[in-house]
Amino acid sequence: MLSWQHSADNMEFLQWSCHDVAEWIESLGFAKYIACFTDNLINGRKLIHINCSNMPRLGITDFKDMKVISAHVRKLLGITATPWNHSIADPPQDARTLFLEKKSRTGKWADRLTYQQSLDGIHHGAGA
Repeated sequence: MLSWQHSADNMEFLQWSCHDVAEWIESLGFAKYIACFTDNLINGRKLIHINCSNMPRLGITDFKDMKVISAHVRKLLGITATPWNHSIADPPQDARTLFLEKKSRTGKWADRLTYQQSLDGIHHGAGA
């Protein structure tokens, strides 16, 4: 059984299967959207990209539900709301966000990448 409570440093959700994501969606009270996630093969790494702009492509069109699911994804990822009132430019990304972007890719490199390796790359100027 998966634990749905995550600390900011716990990234076990990156290993979730499509079934695990479906269980998580159900635990949030959105059982009606399980097929939206399983039919689109959304696993833990793909969950990183789920937000209000791409949920309609999954079949989720109720804006209130989209906002709630997006908020839970951000909470799971440990990402706070973007402070758009400060600048029209994209805000600087923290190390966790940069790691999650790298980890969401496919391939052996992304599979092996650890958070510490990502931090080391950022500090040595190889953060991209």
